[in-house]
Amino acid sequence: MRAIPIGQRVRTRLAAGAAAAAVLVAAGCTTATTGSSQSPSHSQSASHSQSPGQGQSTGLVVTTAGGAVRGKAVAATDEFLGIPYAAPPVGALRWQPPRPPAPWAGVRDAVSYAPHCPQPSSPFGRASTSEDCLYLNVFTPAENNARNLPVMVWVHGGSLRTGESDDYNPAGLVRDGVVVVTINYRIGALGFLADAAQASRPDGPSGDYGLMDQQAALRWVQRNIRGFGGNPGNVTLFGESAGGLSTLSQLVSPGARGLFQRAIVESGTYELTEQSLATAESAGDAFAAKAGCASGTAPARATAACLRRLPVATILADQNPVGYTPDVDGAVLTQSIKTALARGQFNRIPVMIGTNHDEYRLFVAAIQFLGGQVTAASYQSMIASTLGVAPAVASAIAAQYPLSRYPSPPVALGAVGTDAIFACHALTAEESLSRYVPTYAYEFNDENAPELFLPPAGFPYGAAHASELPYLFSPVTGSYPAPFSKAQQQLAAAMKQDWTSMARTGIPAAGWPRFSGASQQVLSLVTPRPRTETDFSAQHHCAFWAPEP
Repeated sequence: MRAIPIGQRVRTRLAAGAAAAAVLVAAGCTTATTGSSQSPSHSQSASHSQSPGQGQSTGLVVTTAGGAVRGKAVAATDEFLGIPYAAPPVGALRWQPPRPPAPWAGVRDAVSYAPHCPQPSSPFGRASTSEDCLYLNVFTPAENNARNLPVMVWVHGGSLRTGESDDYNPAGLVRDGVVVVTINYRIGALGFLADAAQASRPDGPSGDYGLMDQQAALRWVQRNIRGFGGNPGNVTLFGESAGGLSTLSQLVSPGARGLFQRAIVESGTYELTEQSLATAESAGDAFAAKAGCASGTAPARATAACLRRLPVATILADQNPVGYTPDVDGAVLTQSIKTALARGQFNRIPVMIGTNHDEYRLFVAAIQFLGGQVTAASYQSMIASTLGVAPAVASAIAAQYPLSRYPSPPVALGAVGTDAIFACHALTAEESLSRYVPTYAYEFNDENAPELFLPPAGFPYGAAHASELPYLFSPVTGSYPAPFSKAQQQLAAAMKQDWTSMARTGIPAAGWPRFSGASQQVLSLVTPRPRTETDFSAQHHCAFWAPEP
């Protein structure tokens, strides 16, 4: 059987699983978070004014370029929450690059999370209709007198459609001596709709506003993080799922050069070939027509004005329910991630990158909760719908992944989706990266990892998509909390140290092997102690899912 070219076989954007979120909410699932619940409102006050001067701080009051902020002490962490890094993208600023925030007088309270960006309710994010959402949060060691600490900027996941910064409490990372920044950014159609009517100039780029927001947040870090004890010359960008894809996007974006010095990519290799601007704008035209904002005779400015008048609820109702990906707009992204990595045309910094052993089982469970039962009879048709391939190709894939090799059909489909969508793309990225920069690859392999987001599915989740998150962010509270075993606690402590060591030195751990195309050494994050593996490609059938030459 000939190999199945990765680039040919799928443009899923996790389609088969991600759309389950809204239905699961109706069935009673709620958001799983890794931080304490916070009010969506953001309070500010103008008291105890402080003399200007960026970088000056007194206690829990820190002066930023926009004004002074007052944080709060929470156990061993000082928190500064809901700091604006860009102007609210509302009215004429909707579907525009982010603008600087307005400065304020006095001291602004930064003690509660600000609203997060518009999204429907789902197991992966709380509902919001507030476009005033471009805020970030800074977490520092308590009463920190040190300076030049490593800085880690976290980009949340959620198919670029859901998610928020306040689901991630990085206290465990901060205890290892780093400053952590978590951000909101525009998501869904508000963050990634490409429409020629919104372009800043005729035939100019459109879309990728969420990536622009991320760069604005990184610029804020460069300008302000010294006041919080951080080193702007040692910034690590890291994220999971769509946050990992965002991190890769920033790695290859010309506009992000120099804004971060290390990168950590968690489960973000599912879409290495981005859509063209023309394809994205065609989808944008369809959105405008669906929303009643486009006609064959309407000038572009009329379409743009109509789109900017749309209620947020209408945009959420009409946007792509599966999620979004960036487009090669010619400005933020000038080429696809896969092409840029292969050519070495990216920000050449150390990279840590990996996936989870059973990524797609989360999405198989979501499919089943929607009523799409995976059985022996439906196995091949489910492969075809998951990967968007013809029945004959699905038959060949089923022969490579025979049901007799797996304990159940859902687990078999999970292996297909994991390998085709995540694992072998990750290997392709690792091989390209390692030719140019220090590259450290991992696979999260705790088969007993707690599943936070979804209820029991009738088959083991294993090391599913997002299951590494509670090992990094704490304390864990969620819809389906489960205590860690002693061995899992050991693994979590080791992972936190590895992530912060990567931020501090560009090397995750003394025993972590550097990846190369020849040796293909990957660190298996397994209890009780991580160990090196060299059979990642064979385990995930990557010769079968061969990349296009």
